[in-house]
Amino acid sequence: MALIVQKFGGTSVGSVERIEQVADKVKKFRDAGDDLVVVLSAMSGETNRLIDLAKQISDQPVPRELDVIVSTGEQVTIALLAMALIKRGVPAVSYTGNQVRILTDSAHNKARILQIDDQKIRADLKEGRVVVVAGFQGVDESGNITTLGRGGSDTTGVALAAALKADECQIYTDVDGVYTTDPRVVSQAQRLDKITFEEMLEMASLGSKVLQIRAVEFAGKYNVPLRVLHSFKEGPGTLITIDEEESMEQPIISGIAFNRDEAKLTIRGVPDTPGVAFKILGPISGANIEVDMIVQNVAHDNTTDFTFTVHRNDYQSALTVLENTAREIGAREVVGDTKIAKVSIVGVGMRSHAGVASRMFEALAKESINIQMISTSEIKVSVVIEEKYLELAVRALHTAFELDAPRQGE
Repeated sequence: MALIVQKFGGTSVGSVERIEQVADKVKKFRDAGDDLVVVLSAMSGETNRLIDLAKQISDQPVPRELDVIVSTGEQVTIALLAMALIKRGVPAVSYTGNQVRILTDSAHNKARILQIDDQKIRADLKEGRVVVVAGFQGVDESGNITTLGRGGSDTTGVALAAALKADECQIYTDVDGVYTTDPRVVSQAQRLDKITFEEMLEMASLGSKVLQIRAVEFAGKYNVPLRVLHSFKEGPGTLITIDEEESMEQPIISGIAFNRDEAKLTIRGVPDTPGVAFKILGPISGANIEVDMIVQNVAHDNTTDFTFTVHRNDYQSALTVLENTAREIGAREVVGDTKIAKVSIVGVGMRSHAGVASRMFEALAKESINIQMISTSEIKVSVVIEEKYLELAVRALHTAFELDAPRQGE
């Protein structure tokens, strides 16, 4: 008998028929003797519909009131699932974030969880009930409804699993696990049986959309075993744990992530003086623009070229800021490029294997793909390349690191 927290996303509860299917799945676990807490998102598309309603009233809705309206989406799905379970003879009760008392800070639309009162849930579990909780929402000290930002239901599920010391947190989605890379790009991509929190965090931050970054961070911090599963297909999914198995069979690279949403900016002919990096990036930060990769090259004439990447949505804003900075500091010119992409290899096996980066560069060179920027960490190497070569690069690296072959146990 185990205590399991299950989270179902918007597509999993996108209709009454699908909610009935979720109820069947939950009942199966309940009949096997497990204690269950189920966290739900709103129906697919519902949060966008509610935001659109708010924007019909105001172009910039008051954050507190926006939280009040968007939090209603999950209330619909939790009540429907509780009804579906009761209809099947499974005792169930639904709670909003406020009713459980998921205490958050007061940052409306992007609140962070501070504390969870688990007493009510534990009492219900003791009485044999399945507890159904609204994801994505909480309440601050003043009793105001708050929401956790996009993908916040994953975070709710992991936070509840941590508070309850659950045996496992299962995230049900529209894929059957975490793959070595996107199967739409590489048909030979393989589902991973296991991946570490560290690897999953890198994959999520580098473009993999399977799990929300905050949820992975939370799971790693509190050592909550996470399992990614398909909502409507049976299978073992992928287990995300803290465990790094030292084995001769452990692959050097676990996966390849990529991101098309990158843009590159270069400011050339900058006087090479102390503090120049701050003079360039300070105004970018002040405009609330996140910088990803950075490269600086010092020329023989005591000037420097400074290149960095931003999210493509921030490109125009960053370009305007950088052009103003160039005039102020006497730089020669500013150039930009929106037709780039970032490709990354990720794996804890890199810690114990030399020559991983050179193997990556060799594979790209064989395909005549030019590398524009490089960034490394202990378990990842990222490169910026022309966007038109992205899929070719991912396929070449997938083959070069022998990820095409089926994994052990499959």
